[in-house]
Amino acid sequence: MVRKPLRLSALGAPLAPALPAVVAVVGVFALLLVTGPAAAQIASITGPPDGGNQRATITQGIGLVRVTIDYSSPHVHSPAGEDRRGKIWGALVPYGMANLGFGNCGDQCPWRGGANENTVFTTNYPIKVQGQLLPAGSYGLHFLPDREEWTVIFSKNSTSWGSFFYEAKEDALRVKAKPAKSDYHEDLTYWFRDRKLDHATAVLSWEDLELPLDITVENAKDLYADNMERELRSSPGFTWVGWNTAANYCLTNKTHLDEGLRWAERSVDVSKGGQANFTTLSTLADLQQANDKTAEAKQTRTRALHDPTAGPIDLHQYARQLLAQKHTAEAVEVFELNAKLHPNAWPVHLGLARGYAAAGRRKEAIEQAKLALPTAPDEGNRKNIQGIIEKLEQGKDI
Repeated sequence: MVRKPLRLSALGAPLAPALPAVVAVVGVFALLLVTGPAAAQIASITGPPDGGNQRATITQGIGLVRVTIDYSSPHVHSPAGEDRRGKIWGALVPYGMANLGFGNCGDQCPWRGGANENTVFTTNYPIKVQGQLLPAGSYGLHFLPDREEWTVIFSKNSTSWGSFFYEAKEDALRVKAKPAKSDYHEDLTYWFRDRKLDHATAVLSWEDLELPLDITVENAKDLYADNMERELRSSPGFTWVGWNTAANYCLTNKTHLDEGLRWAERSVDVSKGGQANFTTLSTLADLQQANDKTAEAKQTRTRALHDPTAGPIDLHQYARQLLAQKHTAEAVEVFELNAKLHPNAWPVHLGLARGYAAAGRRKEAIEQAKLALPTAPDEGNRKNIQGIIEKLEQGKDI
């Protein structure tokens, strides 16, 4: 006996010729209950997707959050080749609730946002969709299309076939979204745009229409800090590098500064695998300052600048950071300390030129820039210094 598959329309209702096949399949299944191994073999057989609607999966990272949409993708052209452009919305895909002619949702069936099995939306952390909270989990994704505004449904039931067994009582969230004109898409496609560390827009595109859904992660920095806390209890916490990296994240992103200070202190604690060097001491000093421990910060910064691991490039880059933060006087002090500790080393004179220029000491800046020329390590740096000299001599800022 040849097993005939249950055939489904693009809308999701079983086609009439499929009903005898259902009866036949039930009969075959009853027979196979007696011969278990044979049943297991037949159950594992996989054929092409119904209607040629290929399964697709897209995953988007939003910082540490992973959002995945797993769906089957119908086409504008039917399996028989009919061009259904202009006949999708409000026809093949009805507006509002519909009767799919199968299942138990009666005339209260939404659209599954795809074809065949359930379209499944998964997030590994809580997110906000269109400004409303959606807890972590997997959800059946359904839609109530309309001309001006759609309703998007996230159902706690993500395992049923399509929308045939949809029940409103299983809704986890409903949000509103507005459709818009789009470039033509033959295949229904989900994709993401506007991708940031705490935000992305999920887009459903099919035919000449798109439906954007705003997804935000309100506590992205908290998630990173919490994850670092966990990671530091494993191999990343075995050396000072992991502790300093985590501390620097807090400093750079101005978040969890008290925790960052604790991690920075751990990074210099020799008794616990830490190491006091220019990098760790600099991070510690900056976090002490960020936590209003000004006196401690000054002492630690002095230790960092005089540490044997602090080379001329380290001091130069540190002073450049101070310049970027508009701490001109402090930057000049570091540039001058660098010249004292590493006379004539690259890029000592260039640093002094930058520091003096920022402090309005243009004549001294020109002198230092000219002294920097013969110490430049390559042609690119020499051209850069020459350009700085020209700007300074013309009275321009650098």
